[in-house]
Amino acid sequence: MTRLAIATRNAHKVEEIWAILAPLLPHVHRDEVASALDLDAPSPVEDGVTFEANALIKARALAASTGVPALADDSGIAVDVLGGAPGVFSARWAGSHGDDAANLALLLDQIADVPDEHRTASFVCAAAFVTPDGREFVEVGHMRGTVVREARGAGGFGYDPAFVADGQSVTNAQLAPERKNELSHRGAAFRAMAPHVAAVLSEPRA
Repeated sequence: MTRLAIATRNAHKVEEIWAILAPLLPHVHRDEVASALDLDAPSPVEDGVTFEANALIKARALAASTGVPALADDSGIAVDVLGGAPGVFSARWAGSHGDDAANLALLLDQIADVPDEHRTASFVCAAAFVTPDGREFVEVGHMRGTVVREARGAGGFGYDPAFVADGQSVTNAQLAPERKNELSHRGAAFRAMAPHVAAVLSEPRA
């Protein structure tokens, strides 16, 4: 029986979110957690202008269509010299939603002439949790760092291969998954969200 739905069709993201939440939700088993893809849920139009708005759009739609408490996140990279872009457009920066390689290549090309000291950026993640009875929670996490000139590493996804977090010497794609979750924007957002999820899922089932 599904007790928690995660509003993504990205298998990497599902496992990353679950790795963050699992130690904080010991009474929830992995087989009680399903993705939007598992549940064949429709994909809503993400037309919010903030990460928080888009995360809520996805969580509300999944909770409404499944009748299950739903988690969602919206995340991206905000490059300082680009005024915070790509921002909410990170996943479709090169035009096609989810084309990680093209998105990263375009970003690196756009800031190719920017000196190293001005290539600072933040990863941002807004996590939203919505229950079928209409309760809503939002938490936001940040990860500061620098966009390097060439992609390095085979781990992670999205812009991870070209992002070095403050205090680190390797890209997010070169970090062990456990270490990345300790440092990341998504880790911060979902650790803050975990108490809300735990409280809801510990309520007596109807």
